[in-house]
Amino acid sequence: MLSDGVVYYYFDGSMVGLLNCVFRAFQFKEFHVQLRLNQGAQHGLFATVVEIPNHEQHAARVWSALQQKLSHSSLKQFYFAYLSESLDAYQHLFNYCIYVFRHQHSVEKNYSHPSVLAISQWTKKVGREKHRMEAFVRFKKTTDGLFLSLVRPDFNVLPLIQPHFKRRYQDQRWLIYDEQRKYGLYYDLREIHEVSLDTHQIDRNIENGASQNFQLELDEQEELYDQLWKDYFNSINIKERQNLKLHVQYLPKRYWRYLNEKYV
Repeated sequence: MLSDGVVYYYFDGSMVGLLNCVFRAFQFKEFHVQLRLNQGAQHGLFATVVEIPNHEQHAARVWSALQQKLSHSSLKQFYFAYLSESLDAYQHLFNYCIYVFRHQHSVEKNYSHPSVLAISQWTKKVGREKHRMEAFVRFKKTTDGLFLSLVRPDFNVLPLIQPHFKRRYQDQRWLIYDEQRKYGLYYDLREIHEVSLDTHQIDRNIENGASQNFQLELDEQEELYDQLWKDYFNSINIKERQNLKLHVQYLPKRYWRYLNEKYV
């Protein structure tokens, strides 16, 4: 059982909810707080438990204050760390806000503070996942001209990879769908829209994490393109010089499901 006398804030995991936690902390001078995402945990008899509501205006006030206190790069780090969806990261973001607002001078580069350092580390982790998704996403063309890809990133990086794919595929309709988080990005040649659908109607192999064998009817050339790519990969691959350990270091196995050449 957790110790008595601790203040627990329960919120829904949204950015609005997190910023409302900060607003509440200053409103009631509660600066030593532990964040929680659900009400299932046990608490000490004298623990204070607070359910944090989502007030858009309160969140906007906190974000506006952060914009005045932090540089653009630090605000970017804040957002990257939030997209990790980690309770540990949320706690550090909360503690970071308390630290920033309680000091008149800039503290965003003070890496001796545990939350400043942790946010920097979370930013790097999320940034690596962003770059890997941009590199490893593969599309398959359906009969109606839609280019489709299903992904399962470790972190919620779809908002971060959106500009990359909009720039790169401006003349194609595409859908990148996050299987784990049940939403996707659809580009209609003009704008990007957030969408949701049942991925089990698209990919028969979602459960076992294999390659993307779509149930949707694919373009008649798609199978040919797949085979051409596999043949090219085999032709340049020198089996005698393979170093699987090094290969996995640079291309972890969890990303193999996106690559046609891994299923020859």
